[in-house]
Amino acid sequence: MARPRTPMLSVSGIRTAALALVDRDGLEGLSMRRLAQELDVQAASLYSHYRTKEDLLADIANEIMAEVDVSGFASGDWRSGLTVWARSYRAALAAHPNLVPVVAAGPGRREAALRRADAVHGGLVAAGWPARHATMIGASTKYLVVGAAMNSFARGFDDDVQVYRDRYPNLSQAHRLSEHAAEIDDDSFELALSAFLDGLDRTFAALGSDLGAARAAEG
Repeated sequence: MARPRTPMLSVSGIRTAALALVDRDGLEGLSMRRLAQELDVQAASLYSHYRTKEDLLADIANEIMAEVDVSGFASGDWRSGLTVWARSYRAALAAHPNLVPVVAAGPGRREAALRRADAVHGGLVAAGWPARHATMIGASTKYLVVGAAMNSFARGFDDDVQVYRDRYPNLSQAHRLSEHAAEIDDDSFELALSAFLDGLDRTFAALGSDLGAARAAEG
């Protein structure tokens, strides 16, 4: 059988190539024409699989976010559920930082994203959080995770000691930060997550006390 002149396309192959392109060149580097060149096909060939670039990006976002674990909420332990969710969420985003603006966008109508949001919200409410607080906790966790995934504090400093010497005496070791960036970023995220959860513990206890007092007053 003769080999086809046009390479065979698959949805998974298109997604893989598009993600590699975004990882390398950023979101602005992705276009259907550019992707077709990477795959050595005509741009029209892509449209039989994806009508728009936005549809393609949504599919890629779903694939990346499939790694996010919300199963911990089923146990009824909201702190454990949040911890597992936040860590896996950050890991999924940090693996593809150029795609964070797409992945971190609201769930819209994406089925997988809505299932995760439902699991998080339902798990928090089932554990005793009021619905309003559950919504705010979900939002706050997202703010923490997305911020951690998009930027590296340590890598934001120059590794030339002369930049800081004399003029910035309190930053005399700043040139060493980039060398230890991964460790600093991981430990900083864990510190922020721990402080966040400890604060929620106190809020949860206070809510329980207020509810108990209200019930006693009614009785």
